[in-house]
Amino acid sequence: MAQKNRYLFRGRISERKFRDLLRLFALDITADKAAVLTGLHHNTVLALYRLLRLRMAALAEADCPFRGQVELDESYFGPIRTRGHRGRGNPRKVPVFGILERGGRVHCQIVKNCSKATLLAIIEGRVELSAEVVTDGFRSYDGLVEAGFTRHHRINKYWDREHPVYAENGVHINGIESFWSYAKRRHAKFNGLRRSSFPTFLKETEFRFNTRDQDLYKILLKSSRMKPLRR
Repeated sequence: MAQKNRYLFRGRISERKFRDLLRLFALDITADKAAVLTGLHHNTVLALYRLLRLRMAALAEADCPFRGQVELDESYFGPIRTRGHRGRGNPRKVPVFGILERGGRVHCQIVKNCSKATLLAIIEGRVELSAEVVTDGFRSYDGLVEAGFTRHHRINKYWDREHPVYAENGVHINGIESFWSYAKRRHAKFNGLRRSSFPTFLKETEFRFNTRDQDLYKILLKSSRMKPLRR
């Protein structure tokens, strides 16, 4: 008979083992190391890590609209080099659009492309019109003022390739670029991810960033107690 577990629906591990594993997950310990430290089967740890990531993805989507000073940017995840392709033209890279509220949280979303229509639809659904929006000079951000974002500022970093400008009179997107750096460092730690696993990884990274000043263990433990994880 399955052992009763308040945190895991029909869970076959004890609550103590679950809490031990959750502590390691909150510390961003890989599944391989967590299996060794807890004595749980590797497949069990992988399955529970996946459930925790799905829960984080669900919690991440519950955030309210972005307001105040907001930075917008796009980035690409995947192989650094692919023969015959560079940058945005690399078909193996996944385009991701990001919104960051300065001093607060971030929202990132995989997109089919970074066209003006695609990005504007996300911006209109996530950012308040009263926000002070900052972008780089990418042409897909043309028309934000016409769409109602009248406080739109741009930083054209590479108008002079030899002397790039990253900030000017308080106009910059250093916050969202710092998030991209953090996300790609985490991505590298896993030595590559399956394309099918990347969306969950991305939302996990977003949630970790947004709760960086909180106790992630307590957040996930409370969430699992209120609504047990289901396989």
